[in-house]
Amino acid sequence: MESYGLLLKKAREAKNLDIEQVARETSISQQYIQALEEEDEKVFPGEPYLYGFLKNYADYLGVNSATACVLYKNKKIQEEDVPMNLLIEKHRYIPFKVICLCVAGFLLLSAGVFSFFYFWKPAKAEEQIALSKPTQVQQYRISGNSFTKRLYKGDSVVVPTKEGDVILTVAGTLNTFKIDAPSGRHQIELAEELSLTLDNSMEEELLIYVSDVSPKDESRGAEVSMILKGITPVEESELASSDSTQIEELKVEKGQKVLISDTRTYPFTINATFRGACMFRSVVDSGEVNEAYYTSGEIVNMTCRINGVRMWMSNGNAVKLQMVANGQTTSLDMVSSGQVIVQDIKWIKDTDGLYKIVVIDVD
Repeated sequence: MESYGLLLKKAREAKNLDIEQVARETSISQQYIQALEEEDEKVFPGEPYLYGFLKNYADYLGVNSATACVLYKNKKIQEEDVPMNLLIEKHRYIPFKVICLCVAGFLLLSAGVFSFFYFWKPAKAEEQIALSKPTQVQQYRISGNSFTKRLYKGDSVVVPTKEGDVILTVAGTLNTFKIDAPSGRHQIELAEELSLTLDNSMEEELLIYVSDVSPKDESRGAEVSMILKGITPVEESELASSDSTQIEELKVEKGQKVLISDTRTYPFTINATFRGACMFRSVVDSGEVNEAYYTSGEIVNMTCRINGVRMWMSNGNAVKLQMVANGQTTSLDMVSSGQVIVQDIKWIKDTDGLYKIVVIDVD
C-alpha cells in the first residue's frame, strides 16, 4: 500500500515544485513539509498539527486529503503493538443473576424509549431554527462608552448625547450591515469601520465596527461593536478609575511595541483573520481558555475590557491581527512562516504615569 509521504512527494514532483516554493505559498514551514514527505511524525508538536498540515498540503497539491489522512492512520495502526490481553484467549462465564438483570434493564429501557417517542414529538426543524434568534425586535441602550452585541434586522440602539437620545435602527444584515441614523442610511462591510457624528457641535462621534455578518443568511444577524467618543468628563473619570484599578504597573522595556498611549484605559478589540492553517489559543481578561484549529478565511474577535489578551499561535504567519481601540485601527506585524508565537497584548501603567497598550512576547 502506498504511503502518505510518498503520495505527497510524487504529487509535488509531478508539478515541478520545490519545497521552498511550497512553504512560501502554503505558509507551512519547510521543516514540516519535509517531515510529512519523510513521514517523520516526531517533528510535529502534536497530532492535531500533523493532521492540519497534512490536510492543507494535500489540498494544495490537488491530492485527496481524506485519502492522505487514511494512509496516515493505517500506518499508525500498523506501528502500534497489539495489547497482550487481546492475544490471550480467556473463557468468561456470566452468572445467571447478571443475565437476568441485563434482560430486565433492557426491557425497562425499551419501555422508556417507546413512551418517549409515543407521547412526545420533537419540534420541527423550522421551529428550532427560529429559536436561535430573538422572537421580536430588541432595543438596546449604550450605557458606557462601548457596546458589543449581535444585532438583527429591526433592532434599535439608543445612543445618549448632550442634546438628547439618538436612535439607530438596523435596516439589514445580509452581506453588509445597514443602519438607519438621523443622517440617513449607512452601509458597513465586514471588518470595516464607520464614523457617525451624533450632534451639531461635532464633538460627539460614534464608531461602528462590524466583526461578523453572513453573506447568505440574514437571520444570523451581525456582530457589531460601537465606541462612543466625546463622553462627559464624569463618565470618563469613572471609566478610568474602574479600569485602572486592575492595570499592572510596568516599565515599557526596549523592543516592546507600544500600540496606544493615553491618560485613561478603555476596551479594545483584537481581530484575528486566518489566511492559512493554524492552531490558535486565547485567554481574554484572565478568563477561560479558548482553543481551536482554524483554516483560511475564518475570523476570531476578542474584546478586552479589563486587562488584555494572551494569544498562542502554532503558525504566526497564518494569522493577520488588527486592533480596534478608541476609533483607531492598528495592524500588527506577525512573524515568519511556521513559527510558534506567544504574545500578550494588554494595558500597563508606565513609569511616566501614562496608560499604554503594549505587545509583549512571552517565552
